[in-house]
Parts: sequence; C-alpha cells; structure tokens
Amino acid sequence: MHGASGAACVLYLHCPEGTGKSMLLRRFALEARAAGRIVVRVDGRTTPATADAFTRAVRPVAQEPGGVLLVDSFEHCRSLEGWLREECLPRLPCGTVAVVASRHEPDPHWPADPGWTGLLRVLPLGGLSKPDAAAFLRQQGVLPHLHDALLAFAGGHPLALALAAKAAARTETEGGAGFADPPLGQDAVAALLRRLVGTPPDEAHQAALDVCAQARVTSVELLRAVLGDQGEELFLWLRDQPFVETTRLGVFPHDVVREALKADLCWRDPAGFAELHRRIRDHLLERTRLAPASRVLETVGDLRFLHRFGRFLAEARGRPSGGRAEELPRTVGHEATLIRRIRRQEGPESARMAAHWLREQPGNVHLRRLGPGEEDVGGSAWLRLMPFEGEAEDPVVAAAWAHTRKHGPVRAGEHIALARFHVGEYGDHRPSPVMDASLGRMVGDIIRDDRLAWAFAVLRDDGFWDSHLRHHAMEPTAGTVTVDGHRHRLFACDRRALPAVLGGAANAPLLTDAAPGPARSGQDPFTAADVLVLGEEEFAVAVLAALRALRRPRELALNPLQRSRLVLAHGMGLKDVVTSAIGSLPLERGGDKGYRAATAAYVEGASTQAAAARRLGLPLSTYRRHLAWATHRVTRIMWEHELSGTPLLSPTDRSRR
Repeated sequence: MHGASGAACVLYLHCPEGTGKSMLLRRFALEARAAGRIVVRVDGRTTPATADAFTRAVRPVAQEPGGVLLVDSFEHCRSLEGWLREECLPRLPCGTVAVVASRHEPDPHWPADPGWTGLLRVLPLGGLSKPDAAAFLRQQGVLPHLHDALLAFAGGHPLALALAAKAAARTETEGGAGFADPPLGQDAVAALLRRLVGTPPDEAHQAALDVCAQARVTSVELLRAVLGDQGEELFLWLRDQPFVETTRLGVFPHDVVREALKADLCWRDPAGFAELHRRIRDHLLERTRLAPASRVLETVGDLRFLHRFGRFLAEARGRPSGGRAEELPRTVGHEATLIRRIRRQEGPESARMAAHWLREQPGNVHLRRLGPGEEDVGGSAWLRLMPFEGEAEDPVVAAAWAHTRKHGPVRAGEHIALARFHVGEYGDHRPSPVMDASLGRMVGDIIRDDRLAWAFAVLRDDGFWDSHLRHHAMEPTAGTVTVDGHRHRLFACDRRALPAVLGGAANAPLLTDAAPGPARSGQDPFTAADVLVLGEEEFAVAVLAALRALRRPRELALNPLQRSRLVLAHGMGLKDVVTSAIGSLPLERGGDKGYRAATAAYVEGASTQAAAARRLGLPLSTYRRHLAWATHRVTRIMWEHELSGTPLLSPTDRSRR
C-alpha cells in the first residue's frame, strides 16, 4: 500500500469464501489511509455488474494519482473481467494500486498477456497454518483437549475455525462431553455451506456436490456412473466452483467443504448418503477389477479414501505414512540393496528367504525408492503360490499352507498369495509408503483375482494391525511363526467366502458386508463365517442332489449349497439359482434339447425318466443322453459362477435383456 519501487500495481487475490479476503482488504484500506492515500472500495455484491456502474464507483480514485482501488467479491462481476483488464485499470492514473479479491482465479488471458508482465501479481490465499490455527483456538478460549477434533475438521479455514470455536464454547457452557463428527452443530454446518458453497442450481448439482464430497477425485466417468447422462455437464460446473481444485485425474473440493457437505447429507438423508456411497463404491470396485496393473494402487487408494469415514485407516495410528514412494524397475543393484536392508531390519534367515523368492518370483517382489540415495531402496513381496509351492523352503509359507488345509483346501485351478517382507524407512512394520503399497496391492488382488483362494498378510505379532486388517476381511490365524527372533502373525482371508459383489453399507468394512447398515435390495448381509467352501467334487454332488430335490423344499433346505457364496451373495434362493442355471441352457449351442430334458425331469418333476421321455416324444436312450448333458452343463455353469463370484441371471433379468 506504500507503492514500493518495482512492486506490481495490480494484486489479484483469490481463495474460497470465508478465508479472509474482505478482512485483508480492510487492513489494506487502513494502511493506505494511514499512508495518506485515497482509498476507494468497490463491493461486487452491491455494485451492478455493468461497465457504467463500475466506472462511476471507481471515479474518485481515477481523478487523482497515487490512489488505492480495492475491489471485493469480484466473483459477482466476472462478466466484467475483460473490460476491467483491458479498459478500466489501464486508464487509472500513474501510481494507482489496485487489489482485486475473488473466489475465482483470474481469467487465464490476464496473466498470459505480455502487457501485464511485471504489473500483475496473482496471489492465492491459503488457510492458517496448524500452529496459527491452534493459537486462534486458544485465543477463543477453546480447551486443549478439543483442539485435535476441531483442527481435523476445519484445518486452517478461518470461518470454519470460528464456527467450531463457537460450537466448542456452547458445548462447554451446556456441559457437553464432546463432539460428534464433525464438531459443529447442524446450524453451523448450514451457515458454513451457505457461505462457502451457496445454493446449487438444482437437485442434480447438489448430487454432484455430494459425490464430490465422498470421492477422493471426481471425474466425468464417475459422475456418469453414479448420476447418469448429465455427468459431463455437472463436471464442468464443479470444475468452475471456487472451492474445487483441478488435477490430472479430476476435481476435488477444499477439505472443509468436503467435511461440511458430508455432515449435511448424513444429517438430512442418512439413507441417501449410504446409497450414494454404495454407488460410488460399486463403480470403484469395477474400475479396480478392470484397471491395468499399473493403476491398481490408484484405484484401491480411491476405495480406501471412500472408507475414511469409518474405522478403515483411523486405527492405523502412529507415525504418518509419509506419502508415496517411487516404484523401481528390477536391477541387480537394487535387488542386492533390498536384501541388505532385509538382513539389517529382519535378520539373515529372512534375507535368505527373500533372496529365494527373488529368484523364484522376481516379478512379484516390488522395489521402491524411499529417498534420493542409491541405498534408499525398500520393498515388499506379493507371492502367488500354487499347491504347495514354497512349503519346504519358507516356514511362513508352510504355515499358510497348513492353515488352508485346516480351514478350506485350495481347489483345482486356485492358488494362494502372501504379502511379505515389508521393509521401508522403519523396521517395525508401521505405516509407511512400502506398507501402503503392499496392503493396497493385496486388496487389489483380492478384488481382481477370481482364482485366488486365500490371501495372507504377514506382519509382526504386536497387535498394531489387527483391527485395520479386519477391515480387509483378514483375521489373525491361530499361531505365530518365529524367524530371526521376530514373531510373525499371518492374517488370512478366504477370498471364496467373501460377498461376490463385495458390496456394503457406508461404514462397512472394505471387503465385506458384515457391518450394520442398509442392505442392497434383495440381499442380506453375511460374513465369511456364513459361507461353506466346497471342493469341485463335493459341489457337483450337491448340485445333483439339489436338482433331484427341486420340488421338495424341506430336502432342498438341507442341501450344503444353501451356504455357498453363489446363493448367499445374490439375493436368490437355491431353487431360483438352480432354475436359473437350467434356464440358461438354451443360450448354448444345441442347448434347447438339454433344457427340455432338464425341465421335464427336475422342474416339472416327471415321475420316471420313461414318463418324461414319452412326454417329450423321445426314445428313452435319447432322453437320457440329453438329460446327462444338461446335468453336466448345469453343474459346470453353477461351479463357474461360484468361482468367479458373478451372479446367475434370473428368468426376469434374462427376459429384460
């Protein structure tokens, strides 16, 4: 405000609402008047957005050199930006200083114009630093034990902090014990949203905001999947909002806006919040299934972020993970550095086993750079093992195979996988970029790999990760394995016992439906303990028994397939599942004959095969051949769906297609 030599003559401030633009302009005005300069303040909220109105408003500063023009809330007059840049400001007298404050960044043409080089400074305003925010709370009389909750919600956003401080004072006055999530009353949340977001044009735009609040990054693809054909239009609107940031992957809102939107939707429509969460989750699960291997960690990260409202990462307390670490290509030098680090952190026996797996499965040992030096190499392994690979060489792998024999043997064509050797900056198996990548890769494979029978995570046996891994549907096994004096616990997940669609309520664990919450239509939540995993021969025997008992409900109720994933996961009873499998036979080449034979024998319940053959006008031998083919195909169809986790279409669904 003192017009220092070489200073820009136009300062363009931009930041979200409630960050302190107006307060800063008032301070500028005080200092400018104290320096003896004329100050003109134009408020975009009250000045008509016309060139004539603005010209009249700035006239006092245009009549005398050395004045100060302060334009507040310019977002309400964005249509005048070109005129302001090209006509209004260039006509001001020499020595005039102008400050424009807006919720939006300036038009890209402005800073790109060579004529403004050195004359324009664009300054984004951030929130308060954590120490400054904490100092503000102390100044407002907020008790220290409440600071963490308030700072976690509001960050450094001044308006949110002010509202939170008032809520804290009110809670203390009223004798409250603590805060809900977030630590604001609903009136304060509503006031915050009015200031920061305003009123969306309609329900579709409100829904887009709600999606943006839940998802880590919102893209056109996500909006289309969740909200339909308006996705692109809604995305462009979101991108234009001043509280939304743009990245190469999409857009995301300011943290305090995200939390306020989430709190508001949870309050006004809890069922709608859960349904929106489910739809976003379904889309992210499908993306994870179909993503190339190079993007799996990214898509799993989106899923993990979606579950931040529950207990997913909150209980992995301790030192921060430190962000991401660069994944390295395999080289002899890097592998040798990894083995040295494993020897130093885990011991010589662990290093020997890691070297073995580097030779046997080099593509499944992932190297990561932890820092700038050549010695800063860590990594982890995601071992995929066929029966009974590695049992003799590695006691940890032997323990995994022993667990599968006892709790659910691997079936033909299946394999197991182990997450092992998590070595990073620390040697104590705590949150780190290496651990994040290792657990993310594990979750991705559980979602993607239809032939994965069991997944195991191998970690120090100190209880730190127990509740966290339960969120991955991974339970600690009974025993421990000691290697180099360190006790290791295996956490196991029978992938075949998971809900095939991996769906769930808003606060459900990441890979199960066990937590309470609204169930999907026609589908009751179930846990891994409810599922019976059958071998292929046992499954075939059970299918034949189900076919023969199709018209006898009491006998059918005792069939072991009642506890198969195929039945539990899709909201169809065993009779409907078997009938749907029979109904799919005509879709196969030459399947009509088998369909008619199976329908006569099992659905309509002919008294004898001879009677069924007469009804169809077939020789008995021909009928038996058709029935044998149909029985075999129904068994294979049901087995393939049991393994893959995909539902059989009901007759109604097939007719719609």
